Amino acid sequence: MSAVRYFVTFLSVVRHGSFAAAADEVCLTQAAVSLQMRSLERDLDRVLFERGPRSVSLSVAGHALVPLAETLVADYRRILATARCDELAGVVRVGALVSSLMGAFADAMLNLKQRYPRLDLKLFTGLSSDFTVRVENGELDAAIVTQSPAGFPATLQWTVLYSEPMVLISPADDSRADATALLHEPFIRFDRQTWTGTLIEDALRGLGADVHDIMELNSLEAICEMVRRGFGVSIVPRLANANWDRASGLRVTPLPERIAPRRVGLLERREHAREAFTDAVKRHFIGVTETAIPVAPSTFVLPGSAPSAIPARPAVAAASSSSD
Repeated sequence: MSAVRYFVTFLSVVRHGSFAAAADEVCLTQAAVSLQMRSLERDLDRVLFERGPRSVSLSVAGHALVPLAETLVADYRRILATARCDELAGVVRVGALVSSLMGAFADAMLNLKQRYPRLDLKLFTGLSSDFTVRVENGELDAAIVTQSPAGFPATLQWTVLYSEPMVLISPADDSRADATALLHEPFIRFDRQTWTGTLIEDALRGLGADVHDIMELNSLEAICEMVRRGFGVSIVPRLANANWDRASGLRVTPLPERIAPRRVGLLERREHAREAFTDAVKRHFIGVTETAIPVAPSTFVLPGSAPSAIPARPAVAAASSSSD
């Protein structure tokens, strides 16, 4: 069943007469607009557009749909306005890294659920790169993702929420605290195809370390377990709520300050119907009603977080693993 946002896109195409112009208005790519219109036609079982090489025009069925779509969208917006005057409520679809659910974001979600019992939060786990595509296409309202090494599309906005320092973890029974010495041990690497894996690769270069890889995994939990069992050492982001003390079987060694932390943030479209929810998430992390401060295209920073000015570029292709 097509979402209301598909009808919003449909009406934008009607106004502008092209998918490209509509894409600019609804903050999607032209390809995403085309996909939405194909889905709408499939769901309604009718052809809505006569497609030409450079433009589109409405079919007979498309003309008949316009007044119905206008009424539907107007009613939907009135419902949203009423809900915003009351409290956060209804379904919100959010992508979240598995590791973020072990850290500060889990606390934020618990806080919001307790404050707004009518909020129906649907969480989906996956990769940051995959979430970028799904947020841009409107499949997700927002996502918690790591900072992209290539930047985000101009249609999206990313706000830094918190940072996780990179640390070296080793078995608790290894008494050494020198990172240089520990990195001569067998190394358990985070998947290099993920954005976190890229950040860890940068950390190794920054340390001048030539490690001996024995495993490459896409799960922080699995890496910690392998280190705990004595297979080797690893570099990972220090999760906010993770129990990595000596009793857990791990020893945590800090890395030099020059090693960049993993920055985790909220990714959303520049305009969308769930801004009340995303604003509430940001307020949780700054403790005030202040909004994000722009520092670069597609990148925002909350007060107290380090800015990360990255130019907007196309999203990377989605990977197939389930953690980033």
